[in-house]
Amino acid sequence: MTDDDHYTLGGLGPAIRLSASSLDLFITRLEVDPRWSVVALSEMLASEVERADVPDLLGLLLDRFPDRPSDPQTVREFLTPLVTEVRSQVFTEASPAEMRFGLPEFRDYTAVAHWLNLTVGELEWMADRGHWLRSKNPTLQHYRYITIPKRDGVRLIEAPKPHLREIQRRILRKILDHIPPHQAARGFAPGTSTTSFAWPHTDRPVVLRLDLKNCFSSVSAARVRAVFSAVGYTSAARVLAELCTTATPAHELARVDHSHASLLRGRHLPQGAPTSPALANLAMRAMDRRIWGYAQKNNLRYTRYGDDLAISGDRMDPDAVLWVLLRIIAAEGFVVHPEKTKIMRAHQRQRLAGLVVNDRPRVARRDHDNLRALLHNAIRTGAAAQNHAGHLHFREHVYGKIAWIGATSPRRRAQLLAMAEQVDWGR
Repeated sequence: MTDDDHYTLGGLGPAIRLSASSLDLFITRLEVDPRWSVVALSEMLASEVERADVPDLLGLLLDRFPDRPSDPQTVREFLTPLVTEVRSQVFTEASPAEMRFGLPEFRDYTAVAHWLNLTVGELEWMADRGHWLRSKNPTLQHYRYITIPKRDGVRLIEAPKPHLREIQRRILRKILDHIPPHQAARGFAPGTSTTSFAWPHTDRPVVLRLDLKNCFSSVSAARVRAVFSAVGYTSAARVLAELCTTATPAHELARVDHSHASLLRGRHLPQGAPTSPALANLAMRAMDRRIWGYAQKNNLRYTRYGDDLAISGDRMDPDAVLWVLLRIIAAEGFVVHPEKTKIMRAHQRQRLAGLVVNDRPRVARRDHDNLRALLHNAIRTGAAAQNHAGHLHFREHVYGKIAWIGATSPRRRAQLLAMAEQVDWGR
């Protein structure tokens, strides 16, 4: 068995600690208390589970059982894999576990603080271990919140402030960049791109594309702790997860739809943190393995780029495949955006991550022509007059588009770069 075969993230592992006696008491309370709500379950769990674990355990229960199950023993079966001996001190261990992938070892909580050049008190503050910052003045919070309108609502960007951003970048460089995602993941990892995501589906009779709704915010702190636990961290798993997740303050949720706001209230991966793409890839590893296995068994091809999933085949029944994928995705705790699910046949434009894949992956001609027209006008009028969207770094924005188009067509790249050199970009 290979090293990769052992690497699973489907379970929660030791991230949430629940003793057998605590589980028995909780099930007993369920049997006599008919309530099934956030408040009621929180009360039942409060005296049996570590306080920091209650929100994550509550989220797991309500995700699995939106309504009160008729038989509380099904809840017991669901929670049994979490049962372990509760340690009196979560952040101390006799010795570090065997680490995977040559990652740095941390014997205890203090070692994490030293590794990040922080005191223990500063580490607790940066990790927001007690959820203190939810009600604090924005100047004391670790994130800046930016709301961007989109077609079906708003996108909330949670951008870490400089100190926390540097901490997250260190975690990314020293830990996450060394943990390989599943081979189906073709984004946010070295050697991957939209092109590598799209190539396997080139010239296929049928291509099925799905989009995960609220992908980052669907990844809870418990899932992130499971990632760190799976590679060998014990004491450090919790605080590393807390440094990479956040709970959005209530006053920032006014314009967010109810279902998304319910995810943002709990600890989740923030869209805007440098660690979030890599952690999302790793948190979705179990889902990738299940879909990949199904695809291999049925002579299909599967890849994923962030929250975009694609599966294709020469003799594929798209409705049957969609039925299976929806159930795998739901079982792994994610939701598919129904309006963005597409079954694309050979006589239609098959588009993945902005690339048309009917013949070979390439940017649609319309996108190329629009950029060429922009550069043509910019040569005549100057760049500022063509910056209709008000980009702060317009030159970088345009060169980024040239790189995107040029990744699949060196000829187009050369033509567009030649035009860009003639533009007066100003200062």
